[in-house]
Amino acid sequence: MTRKAVKGSVIADLLAENLIQDYEALDFEFPDKHVNEVGSEDKEPTDVWEMYFDGAVNLSGNGIGAVLVSPDRKYFPIAIKLRFDCTNNVAEYEACVMGLQTAIEMKVRKLEVYGDSALIIYQVKGEWQTKDPKLIPYQKYLLKLIKKFEEISFTHLIRDKNQFADALATMVVMA
Repeated sequence: MTRKAVKGSVIADLLAENLIQDYEALDFEFPDKHVNEVGSEDKEPTDVWEMYFDGAVNLSGNGIGAVLVSPDRKYFPIAIKLRFDCTNNVAEYEACVMGLQTAIEMKVRKLEVYGDSALIIYQVKGEWQTKDPKLIPYQKYLLKLIKKFEEISFTHLIRDKNQFADALATMVVMA
């Protein structure tokens, strides 16, 4: 007999010798079937969308990825291969622009934008200056797009929290 079989038979013997006289089976019926969620009742439905963006530049090419997330958690991915040489910062701006343009086409009014490019996030917020002549037109265009939303915010994410948009941008470069 294997060691496991011996242990199993010892446990079975122990249980057989020590019967519980007043054993009552557990009741797995959930009495409050009307309860669907644990949480506070003052949770207001939101109409705020989320957008995640990222650009990828490597030896295989250049690509952009963005993901729009609806208030009911439906995902709308965007992935585009760029057919021109560019820097990583230009690719990041292209991704942000494409995401905002798509949100405008989808008639999104309130948007929270997330990206792992500190440069773009802080330039759009006005906290950093845009000095690169290639980026100035992108920043101006982004500021023009921003005016089309009722509410919009920009938040910098660490790279690990932006994996979906990063994966889209990287995938499209490899295609």
